[in-house]
Amino acid sequence: MTNKELQQLVYNYPTKYPEGFIWEEINQLLTKFSNINKDKFWNAMKGNTCIIRDGKIVSYYCDILTALYCGIENRDITEAEWD
Repeated sequence: MTNKELQQLVYNYPTKYPEGFIWEEINQLLTKFSNINKDKFWNAMKGNTCIIRDGKIVSYYCDILTALYCGIENRDITEAEWD
């Protein structure tokens, strides 16, 4: 999957909230990547800014995309990627 395809997948994903993903949606998205390093993905998600909608944590699209890059590439998040 190219970077552009990955960006399109994330930003066009049918999420419940326009701001981003709830946990259930993140887990659904992760099923599309059989070789992703989930530890690297979730590590990249630590400390991200999020919002609460209807009692659910909503993670922003940009943070999901960055975490996907980390999980797919089997690497840690870089300083430049931190927001």
